[in-house]
Amino acid sequence: MSQGVPTVETLYHSTRSKDETVTSKQAILAGIAPDGGLYVSDQLGKVAIDPAHIAAQTYHATARDVLAALLSDYTADEIATCVAGAYGSNFDTPAVTPLTPLGGDWLLELYHGPTCAFKDVALQMLPRLMSVAREGDGRGVMIVTATSGDTGKAALEGFADVPGTGVTVFYPHGKVSDIQQLQMATQRGANVAVAGIRGTFDDAQTQVKRIFADADVNRRLADAGTVLSSANSINVGRLVPQVTYYMDAYAQLVKRGAIALGDAVDYFVPTGNFGDVLAGYYAKQLGLPVGRLIVASNTNKVLTDFIETGTYDRRREFVKTISPSMDILVSSNLERLLYYLTDGDCERVAAWMADLSTKGVYTLPIDVMDRMRETFACGYATDDDTRETIRTTWERERVLIDPHTAVGVCVAERRASEGRQRVCLSTADPYKFSADVLAALGHSTEGMDGFACMDALQELTGMEAPVQLSGLRTAPVLHADVCNQDEMADFVEAACARIF
Repeated sequence: MSQGVPTVETLYHSTRSKDETVTSKQAILAGIAPDGGLYVSDQLGKVAIDPAHIAAQTYHATARDVLAALLSDYTADEIATCVAGAYGSNFDTPAVTPLTPLGGDWLLELYHGPTCAFKDVALQMLPRLMSVAREGDGRGVMIVTATSGDTGKAALEGFADVPGTGVTVFYPHGKVSDIQQLQMATQRGANVAVAGIRGTFDDAQTQVKRIFADADVNRRLADAGTVLSSANSINVGRLVPQVTYYMDAYAQLVKRGAIALGDAVDYFVPTGNFGDVLAGYYAKQLGLPVGRLIVASNTNKVLTDFIETGTYDRRREFVKTISPSMDILVSSNLERLLYYLTDGDCERVAAWMADLSTKGVYTLPIDVMDRMRETFACGYATDDDTRETIRTTWERERVLIDPHTAVGVCVAERRASEGRQRVCLSTADPYKFSADVLAALGHSTEGMDGFACMDALQELTGMEAPVQLSGLRTAPVLHADVCNQDEMADFVEAACARIF
């Protein structure tokens, strides 16, 4: 068993074909495979990190081990430099992702980075991984990302003014919180571009994938010395850093004496695009004692229905909820799990993805679903459930949680314990959603903007809002573009022409 040092070379290929193999650096630069699939490695599960090893070390050391195991063509020095840069003074705690008690369970606080959301853990790392990967390349790299709320700001913050790199973010106009929108609209940096789109996150994500697959667009950009890449969790460089906080949460439980080495732990994960919970599956494949990974959905419960029935069906009404980062009907990262559940059957994965694209639905055979349910379980919470959970968590525990975390906590409260310690991933600072949290606590928000709600919430709870959120009220709006879906490719090309 390895202590974080890989014993096999980690190569990647598409979930839909094994014809082309690339290094992890090449996979990170490309973002998505040429055939539209996601990059996976057949070495996953062939190298392990000893839980006893991680229990005795820091978050930074564990991050180095995880990256070395999954991105083996990066040198130890390159990884150490990336980790030191990603998790320094830009996080407000040296623990990076501290674990705190919540009743008989635990909250894994993932929002201590510069944009107050869990995406920071990966998006402070990805630009550094990408910069190392493109050394000597000479081409400009344009990051193109769709966001349901949090990825956008975290990507903008991570890539702002990174040499040789630009970042273009699309968000569903009117379907993110006002604080989330302001975080993106006020972003500084000579290399950033932001636009709202008329449509949903799924519309934005679908169109971004089409831009990546558009040969004409890519040829024109290549002629100008520019290539496209992604900061969404479809990029393996986004996914891998998230594995670390599952490992570190386990280490924190051991250090607190809450578990003994070897005890399994259940993780409750509010998720829409399946990336956050998939990182837990990767951690399990690296040897972490994971009991269950419980997928917590909001009213857009396409993942809950899938795990319960075996049928993935996006042909349903899209519901705007108070947990907007989970308002997703096409969970892209699920494709990676399908690859591993079928022992690498690219043909079947490609067929299911084709059915999803053309018919909007696919059904997995019973044996594949049985294999999935060995690790994954599910539950969902409505907006009313979510509000009630925010209120009761505050009243009982004096712990303030955001509407996404509340979905996970609600699902955990409803699910009978299987005798294991349980960790709920807390994905955002509650002040990112001040209006909805204040309303959940029983206070009227009529006629109040996000900052008035923030002020009222601070007065009510005695908890101060993070300065990176409260400071938005005086920040100038620099990005006010709104476009139609069919105008997104033109927006990207115009951004490339301006930045490079």
